[in-house]
Amino acid sequence: MDLLDFDAKEMYFEQPLSPQAEKLIAEAARQYGEETAEHSLLHAYFLEPEHLTVLVALYRYFFYRHRYPEALIVADRAIAVTATQLGLSTDWRTLSKGDLERAVSVSMTLTRFLLWALKGSGYLKLRLDDAQRALERFEKVMEMDTSDRFGMQELLELARAKVEEGQIRTVGDKATCPAN
Repeated sequence: MDLLDFDAKEMYFEQPLSPQAEKLIAEAARQYGEETAEHSLLHAYFLEPEHLTVLVALYRYFFYRHRYPEALIVADRAIAVTATQLGLSTDWRTLSKGDLERAVSVSMTLTRFLLWALKGSGYLKLRLDDAQRALERFEKVMEMDTSDRFGMQELLELARAKVEEGQIRTVGDKATCPAN
């Protein structure tokens, strides 16, 4: 499936957002760097917890502040919300190519967003030193994107190297498994 071959219809950020949530996101942008920015974003989230614009704004806030555990929570939430909107299982591990082909008929844009969010969450897992979980996410994206339009090959190699590095450690002259 070529995930870059599509005509964009409605993008996730073009869905109607309540004026109050929109105002809170704009306030957060003006307040960036101040503690009040997070409060505005969380308020927007409480108003619209399933709106992807709110989730993306909250994700970016945490990501750019290097608060990766919080960004990962938001990324996983965005994955679950998007999967639900596409009529898919919220457990990304169970997704198949057939599921994604059906999802494309609902929305190519949301299907791509789902895969970008999964890639992003894998990247966060790498930043959090969880290479095995990152690799699982990257492999799922590659399973769906056999043409590698999402540029997964380098991330896959990096995650695999980190996993292998963690599986065999050298202690003195002996190679041991972490469990030993």
